[in-house]
Formats: sequence, structure tokens, C-alpha cells
Amino acid sequence: MDKLPNYRTDFRSIKDDVSPQEWRLRVDLAACYRLMDVYGMTDLTYNHITVRVPGPEHHVLINLYGLLYKEITASSFARIDLDGNVVWKPDTDYYVNKAGYVIHGAIHKARHDVACVIHTHTWAGMALSALECGVLPITQTAMRFLRIGYHDYQGVVLDKAEEESLLRDLGEGEALILRNHGLLTVGKTIGEAFNWMHRLELTARSQLAAMATGARLVRVPQNVLQETYLNYQPQTRRPYGVMEWPALLRMMDRLDPSFRE
Repeated sequence: MDKLPNYRTDFRSIKDDVSPQEWRLRVDLAACYRLMDVYGMTDLTYNHITVRVPGPEHHVLINLYGLLYKEITASSFARIDLDGNVVWKPDTDYYVNKAGYVIHGAIHKARHDVACVIHTHTWAGMALSALECGVLPITQTAMRFLRIGYHDYQGVVLDKAEEESLLRDLGEGEALILRNHGLLTVGKTIGEAFNWMHRLELTARSQLAAMATGARLVRVPQNVLQETYLNYQPQTRRPYGVMEWPALLRMMDRLDPSFRE
């Protein structure tokens, strides 16, 4: 008789098996996954949020393929190298979606300033990605993405040959529209990457809502757009996520503190 697959999700805590620094990252990353679920930015068990583990090994933490975001805990992440090979994972038949890591791996290899990468397939993000006009700077939030990058669709991202164009289109920026696909953001911290994605998702939803009315859109003068965009840049304000992240963690502790396990 064939052995039944082990799809249990009651993973043992590995808090004492990793460094305090890695454990803090694991807790923050688990919180980020749960927050994506709370804010309606998930696609069943698909998509990934990855974070770089500090150290000479250049390892990355990634979710197991098959878990809902609301099921993810600090101990449930796999540790992989920059080529997507599993270094460690929990004792389960759930595995790492190596094909889905191609996008993340390319960025982690090339952008050493990036700690966290978030990719989504939300209804609003996919709809925005299919609009020829791209992001319209019709709200203050959208003006933050005045110079956002765009990456043309080349099929399901399984081919590493696409890495070069993906990195070129992202450049040194924090956000990218994957045409006919979805959204992507990066950050120096998990909180920063989440902040970028939350704002990009709001940009998509508000633009679609405004366009759906059929009414004429109010345009903002170019000089005002440019000034507003500059006000959002790192050199003119504190890093994103510094103030918001502790508050979001408190919210998650009130909702369901099991992400810390």
C-alpha cells in the first residue's frame, strides 16, 4: 500500500535551532504572509514573499508550496540557496516551488540592497498589469509610483533567460508592474517591502474604481507630480515600514499570534 503524503502543518518550533537574528526574520516574514491575507492580497497557495538571511551563505527564506498564507508560521519556512536548492525545510511532503522562485532568485542575486521581495496576483494588480496606460498618477498614493518599471510578459517565468530583462526593468527601483501578470515590490526590510506593496495595491484598486465610473479623470500638472514624487523618495523622508511595522505586528498578535510559532 502506498504511503499517504505527510501534509501536516503542526510544525515543531525551531526557535532554538536558529540564530536570534534569523528567528526575528522568520517571525516578521510569517507576519507579512498573514498580513497579505488580512488585506486581501493572496492567490490561494500561490505566490511568494522571500527574505534574505544575513550571512556568507546568501540563503533565503521562502514559503512551502501548498500552505495558505493564513497557515504560515515562523517555523514553516524552507531555507534555500540563491539557485533555489533546498538547504533545510520542515519534515513534511510540502516542498518549495522552485519554478516560482525564478523571479525572486534573480533579484536576490543582483540586488544586494534588497532583503525582501513580494510578488502578487491580486485581481486589481492583474487588471492594472493588463492596461496599456499603466499606472495613472491620479491620486497622491499613485504619484509615489511616477517612475515605476514595467516588464513585458514572456510566458510563465520558468526560464532563467528572462532574468536579465527582469532586472533591467526593475532597475534600482522598489516596484515593478509585470505586464499581463501581476505586481512586485522589494525592500531593504520586510516592513518596507510590505508598505510598497500595500500602496501599489491601493493604487491599482483606486485607479480601476475611478476608470470604471467612465467620468473624466482630473489631471495633475507635471511639476506638481514631480514634486510629490520627490517627497516620497528615501532622501526626503524616513524609510517606509519603520513606524507602521510594529503597529501591524501588534494587530497580528491580537488577531492570531500563532504566526510566531
